[in-house]
Parts: sequence; structure tokens; C-alpha cells
Amino acid sequence: MGMLGRSVLRSEDEKFLLGRGQYVDNLKDARFANALHVVFVKSQVAHGLIKSIDVSDARQMPGVHAVLTAEDIELPAIPPLWGITHPKMFREIVASKKVRFVGEIIAVVIAEDRTQATDAAAAVIEEIELLEVVIDPELSIKDELLLFDDAKTNVTYIASRNSEGVTDETDLFVGCEVVVHQKIINQRLAPCPLEVRAAASTYENGRVHCWLSTQTPQLARDTIATQLNLEKSAIHVIAGPDVGGGFGPKDGWYPEEILVVWASMKFSRPMRWVETRSESMVGLYHGRGQIQNVTIGGLSNGKILAYELKVIQDAGAYPSLGAWLPELTLMMATGTYEIEKVRSSAVSVMTNTTPMNAYRGAGRPEATAAIERMIDLFSQKIGLDAFECRRINAISKFEQPKYVATGAQYDSGDYPGVLAKLRENVDLVALRKEQDNRRASGDVVQLGIGFALYVEVTGGPSAGSENAAIELLENGDFNIYTGTSPHGQGHATTWAMLGSDYLGVAFETINVIHGDTDRVPEGVGTYGSRSLQLGGSAVVHTAQIFIEKAKKIASELLEASYADIEFDAQEGYFYVAGTPVRNLTWKQIAKSIDFRLRADGKYDAKGATFPYGAHLAVVDIDTETGKVSVRSFHSVDDAGRIINPLIADGQRHGGIAQGISQALYEKFEYSEDGAPLTSTLVDYAFPSAAEFPNFELFDSATSTSANILGVKGIGESGTIGSTVAVQNAVIDGLARYGIKHIDMPLTPLKVWCAINDAEQIK
Repeated sequence: MGMLGRSVLRSEDEKFLLGRGQYVDNLKDARFANALHVVFVKSQVAHGLIKSIDVSDARQMPGVHAVLTAEDIELPAIPPLWGITHPKMFREIVASKKVRFVGEIIAVVIAEDRTQATDAAAAVIEEIELLEVVIDPELSIKDELLLFDDAKTNVTYIASRNSEGVTDETDLFVGCEVVVHQKIINQRLAPCPLEVRAAASTYENGRVHCWLSTQTPQLARDTIATQLNLEKSAIHVIAGPDVGGGFGPKDGWYPEEILVVWASMKFSRPMRWVETRSESMVGLYHGRGQIQNVTIGGLSNGKILAYELKVIQDAGAYPSLGAWLPELTLMMATGTYEIEKVRSSAVSVMTNTTPMNAYRGAGRPEATAAIERMIDLFSQKIGLDAFECRRINAISKFEQPKYVATGAQYDSGDYPGVLAKLRENVDLVALRKEQDNRRASGDVVQLGIGFALYVEVTGGPSAGSENAAIELLENGDFNIYTGTSPHGQGHATTWAMLGSDYLGVAFETINVIHGDTDRVPEGVGTYGSRSLQLGGSAVVHTAQIFIEKAKKIASELLEASYADIEFDAQEGYFYVAGTPVRNLTWKQIAKSIDFRLRADGKYDAKGATFPYGAHLAVVDIDTETGKVSVRSFHSVDDAGRIINPLIADGQRHGGIAQGISQALYEKFEYSEDGAPLTSTLVDYAFPSAAEFPNFELFDSATSTSANILGVKGIGESGTIGSTVAVQNAVIDGLARYGIKHIDMPLTPLKVWCAINDAEQIK
């Protein structure tokens, strides 16, 4: 059918545009007609000993069925992540003795409706003895104030990656003519998906059926089964059916979800829960949160010889995935550059804050932010153009897998090529001339130009696998079942395009099914830009199995040898070799058999992929107010083969927008006593479409052998490069003031203060 590579409109969008999406909170199912509503009482202090929780008044309020504390709920604590974080840092499902962050569950209220449950929750009286608080990771690492007394440390995870021959004792910068050091803060962010967390659960005939706003329904099923000591077959999880965004933090599971399922079993009543936006801001795990001490050294001609990255990762109050993510930061530490000597290390520490998880890019934007800021600082030190410094040090084009200094094996890349394409399409000479003129005239609005050359890893360090199934229906249509679980990525369209091309049928005849563990029992889910390269490849792999099964049926129906049966993917029929007029279409096969033809497949990737690109941000800076406006943004992104350019560009747009947002607007902040200062969307800033220019996107495509489709991840790439490109642009625009570095977000106040301080020094 030749659909691959074409910009096909997303088939799933109509229902969303017409307001017909069905999310957990507006779930329409007769089984929930008499559902009870769950509201959680959360700690309002960041660190304290629970002395008492008085629920007597709450239990007497109208409509209340139960008010439960830890002693009423016998569920095992959540173990440390994967057995690799500190073994004594467990999280109780409901806190019984100690709270460690604002937002931790201390009681559960169940009532006839949400309003009654909320009112009863407000009547719960807790007495908590306040303990000292640590929210600064640099203070936490000193272990002077412990979150877990039994652990005797706040350190939960340690990682390191050095280039061959480099040790802790190595004089890394010997032979360098220029050495530059900078401390960089990659700030904590709240994910803020459009849909907050929600769960609905019913218990019928010995089985739990639960609807969750999740990216990983099979993982959620398995975890719920483990926590409730049930067989996996006793749990049925449905993602959504629609999920309104995830960005990473919905890729696991939460205590609230476990408790909703447990309550539906305990009380033999359907249960529903949805959090408020304020609850989500402190309950949905956060992202980023690194303190980086970075040193770069090289020669005055621009050649970089050595690089050191030391990371302190804020893991929050309990070790979730965020505690491990510095592994990816260290893996990608040198980015796109050929650097001989590298030393990198990371320490993840506990603080009295919301736990940390993956957030769009998950460890890789942090690596890019560090190396790309240091490239600018190094260039400035030696008086070399920042673009030229990147060109000099970029790894040469390679088409076969290549090991870099950190030990990562990149699959393929042409980093000088994307830089060249950026230069071909953007008039840098004119931009620099305009910038020089503004500087010379003392224009109130200064121009900043910032670059980023990035590479990231997608599909995960070990890549993994994904599941798919294809089924021929009685009417000749098809079901494609996928273990991926979309929440805005357009899988229904892309997977149908793959099915259309490989099966030779109309796009409209394919129905894509996902996110239901009864219909798709095995699968991994959607995160880390893995879906197309693993889930899409699984569809293609399964299509090949499916066609072979159909050939056996066609051989019987056509009364020919199996070996003589051919399949024409253009026309979508089977025929006897040499006699194409003797053929069978899929519809004819469907009518000729008394069963549904089905094939199940599992695709194991050959390795991770490494998408890359070059970004250029042009900003205007009002030096009287500090306000930064992004005037234009230009990107070259290489994600291998592109299946649907429209969807790929949409992912690029979203990623760039979130990257710019981190650079200029977003930061989740706490007071010294651990109280959230940005727990509403009044206090926590992120932009609307009005704050962005039209993004100018340029294409590049480098083949990869890491999967059968030759594709790389695209969902996070925009975020990897755009953040630091904008940061670099702002600091470049302030060069006339002698300003070398400003940490994100580059808010008007922060920029104005930097300018004011610089002028006072002069």
C-alpha cells in the first residue's frame, strides 16, 4: 500500500477533538454505578514522627464508610528500586511511624461521594512531632540529618564511568592549556500531564478489574499482584481507556493505586479515586534535580582533551527510578564529542521532597546540558566561536556501532553532518552581524544565539523486547495487539500504517488494541522513546509470522504445495508461484475458515539506538526587565527512518516546547522547612503556545541496524537539545556584561539580577 514515510493524519484524534476521550475519572461503566470514592489524607509536614491520628470525628460524618490508618491496612512496604538502591529505604503504603515529605499518605477515607470523602479527610486530626528537614542534596550527602535511621546514610545509589585507563587518582587535565570549571544546577521539575493520576477498581468473582492512568499496564498488573499477594491472572488492568499524558512518571505505580484496588477487595464495592492538581504537583513523582560539578580541559586551538562530571542526584524522600537515572547521565556524559580522557561519577541522596522519577529525556537532557554548557564556556575562554568548537570536536561520521569514552556503544551517527545542515539552512553570518550591531549601539533588547549538538540513548541501555499479535477477523478486517501503551504518541495510526504496508491491506481495515492486560497479556509499555523501534518492530515481526501461517491455509485452499505459495504485499493476496491468477485475498481466507487466524510475536531488539541532532535558538533579551523571548528556533533531528513525518514532527514540537519551558520558566521549589512553594499552576510556571515561535525543523536520517525497521526514538529528542540551546542563547546575549553562567530557569528576575550585579561590579 506504500503508506510508510507518508504524513498520515492521526486516526485517533477525532474523538479527542470532539471531546469524546474516555479517561479514568469519566469512565462510563455500569459496574461503577454504586462506586465508593477514595480520598487520601496527606502529610502537611516534610519530616516528622507520627504521634497519633484521630479519625473518630471523620468516621461519624455523612456518607463515610471507612477511615483507615496504617494499623488498619496490612500491606507490605514498597521495596527499594530493583534491589539496587539502599536496602533499608522502604516506603510504607501508608505511613505508620514517620513521614518524609509533604504529600505522603497517612490515612485513607472512603465515602459515598468525593465531596463527603474530602470533607471527612479534612476532619482527620494528626499529631506529628516535627523533625529537622533537609531539602538540599549537598547538605544531605553529609549524613548529618538522616531520613532513614536504620540506613545510617542518605546515600541510596552510587555510579561511575571512566574512560579506559582513567582512575580516581589520574591527573585528568595534565597537558591541557585551558581548564574551565562550572557548577551547574539542573532544576527539579513537576511533570504536569494534562490528566492527573486516577484509578477505578472493582472486584468480581475472584478477579480485580482496575482502570489506571498509566504508561505500563502490564507492569502495574504485576506489581499489584505482588503487593496484594495474588496471581497475575487475578488482576485485569486497563490503561485509561485513554491516558492524558505521562512524560515518564506514570511508567510505574503508586501507593494510591494499590490502596484503591485493595479497598475494592476489602469492602466488596467498586472504588474510584482521582487526585486534585495540587495533590498531583506533590504526589506525581518529579524529574531532573541534579547538581553538577563539571570541568573541561583542552588546547587553545579548540581541541578538547579531558572532561569530568560529578553529579549529585536529588532522589527525594524514597528511592524510585530517579535515583538510578544518573546512570544514563554518565553513559551520555561526552555527548557527540571525541574526548580521550573522561571521569564521571554520581551519588543519589535522599531529601524531604517528592520522590524523583523519569521525566521526558530521563537523565539524558541532564548530560547534554552539562557538556553543551561547558563547550560554550570553553569556547568563550579561548576566544573561539561556539559553533566552530563543536565542529572541531564532533565525532566523525560512522555507520557501524562505535564505542565512546564512557563505554556506551553508539549505533550510527553523522554529527558534523547535522551541524552542516543547520549552517546551510540558517544565516548565522546575518545573525552575528545583527548581534554585533545591537551590542555596539547599546540596544535595550540584546540578541542571543545558542547552539546544542546532542545525542541520546533510546530503547534503554539493554533495549529489551516488546510483544504484538495480529488477528484476521471474520469480515476480513484485522486486529493488531500491541504491548506498547500510548498516551498521545499516535500508535493507533502508526501501527495501522505498518500493518497496511506489510499485510497489503487498507489502513482503515486495521484496529489497534492496547492497554488492556486481558487482551494483551504480555507487554512492556511506553517510555524512553522505545515504542516504534520495539513495539513497531514487533508488529512487523509478527506480520511475518502471520503471513507464514496464512500461507499454510492458502496452500490447502489453492490445492498447491506450501513451498509454491507466494504473498504479494502490494496487492494483499496469496498466489501460486508462476500463476498469479490463482490467488486468495485476506477476505477470501477469512470466509473460508471457521476460526480467527492469529499470530503472536515477541521482538527482541539488537541494541539501543542513539538519535541525535543540532539545535539553534535565537532569543531577544529585554535588559531593562530581564524578559527573554524566543524569536526563532531551528532544529535538525535524526531519528533514523521516519514512518510518519507528521507524527514525528509533532513529537519534535512537543519536546522542544518542554525543553524551552525548563530553560525559561519551570522550577519546583520548597521552603527551608520542606513546604512546597509551587504546588499549584498559579505558582508553577509553564508557557502556552503564545510564548513559542514557529519551530523550523530540518530532516536528517541515518540508518541503524539496531532493529528491523531501522528507526530510532523521537519522543524525547526535542527536549534533549532545546533546553541548553536556549540557556546558551540567553547567556550569549548577555556576553557584553561579562556574564558567564546563569542557572535555569532563566526567569526575568534572575536575568535582571544578573545584569544588575554585573553592572555594579563594573
